[in-house]
Amino acid sequence: MPEPTTALTATADVILAEPLGVLRRLCAHFAEHGRVRVDGACGRIETTFGNASLEACGQCLKLRAEGHDETSLAFVKLSLAEHLLHFAAGDAPRIEWQGDGQAGAPLPYFREMTVASVRDLTPRMRRVTLTGADLARFAVGGHHVRLLFPKDDTPAWPVMGPDGRPQWPRGAARPDARVYTIRRIDAAAGEIDIDFVLHEGACPGGDFARWATPGRRVGMTGPGGGETPRADWLLLAGDETALPAIARMLEELPPTATAVVRIEVDGAAEEQPLASRASLDLRWLHRNGNAPGTSALLSEVVRAVEIPTVPSRFVWVGCEHRGFRSIRAWLRKECRLSRDEHLAVAYWRRGREGDEARGDDH
Repeated sequence: MPEPTTALTATADVILAEPLGVLRRLCAHFAEHGRVRVDGACGRIETTFGNASLEACGQCLKLRAEGHDETSLAFVKLSLAEHLLHFAAGDAPRIEWQGDGQAGAPLPYFREMTVASVRDLTPRMRRVTLTGADLARFAVGGHHVRLLFPKDDTPAWPVMGPDGRPQWPRGAARPDARVYTIRRIDAAAGEIDIDFVLHEGACPGGDFARWATPGRRVGMTGPGGGETPRADWLLLAGDETALPAIARMLEELPPTATAVVRIEVDGAAEEQPLASRASLDLRWLHRNGNAPGTSALLSEVVRAVEIPTVPSRFVWVGCEHRGFRSIRAWLRKECRLSRDEHLAVAYWRRGREGDEARGDDH
């Protein structure tokens, strides 16, 4: 993995009851996303977006974040803070970064976007084209962005917090935030397409897409999340919430790849043309009026796919939480796929909203 040149750094000393244990948990987590080394009480994390050094001293965990620009440094600080606060929740740790990227500054990975056009792809899928400035970074580094939906026509946006996480406007001024796939990006033209599922009932993203008109403003942070897997044989599966990600990955596969694709939608009217240079085995699965996330249809069909014992294979799945847990268990326990051979994601969860989709699967 190429190491970015370090230009910006920040440090933080965090008081913890068991800093060495937290260091090990952090390094174990980031081992799935980059290169990690642990040597006694010291750890080193190297990722495509930036690096970090950790040292456990007594009851203190010393952190050093490194980035080649403001955005990469901000991502390192944010990621370390979020996971440290999760792994050491009982300590209620206080994190205050010193160095580059000070609190109160605008988020370097934020852009204000404007609706340019809206069109329906299917009865339940709507495409919104957003325009904005300086989008080159969003063309690399991940397929996903977080959209911020303001409550009124005078939006208030987050700024950099002392712990590296966004500091949000208070009360009713705080925008709702949801994660979406960049379906298409033209950085030179300043355009991004986002495909929205028009769920029944109220939800921030669906409501935005349902009533979006040209000129309406929305915030965007990112990019993040996965990219197209590199493998000769792939299984790509999911429900309609994962359809934009699957469609984008299919478009980016080389002609030498073989992709088995299984997509659950309500019915034939929700099917979309999917383009790919790869050899496709595509099957649409119809719920036929059953509510999303209430059947085992996707799980059953995915389990029926024979995964070849080839050295270059990858399984990608995105769906409702219950199906995600079932499929992930099958991939790991029965198929015995290694962590670098699969990625299963809970895109949503019945009865919960937004980032609560993964629940205890943080």
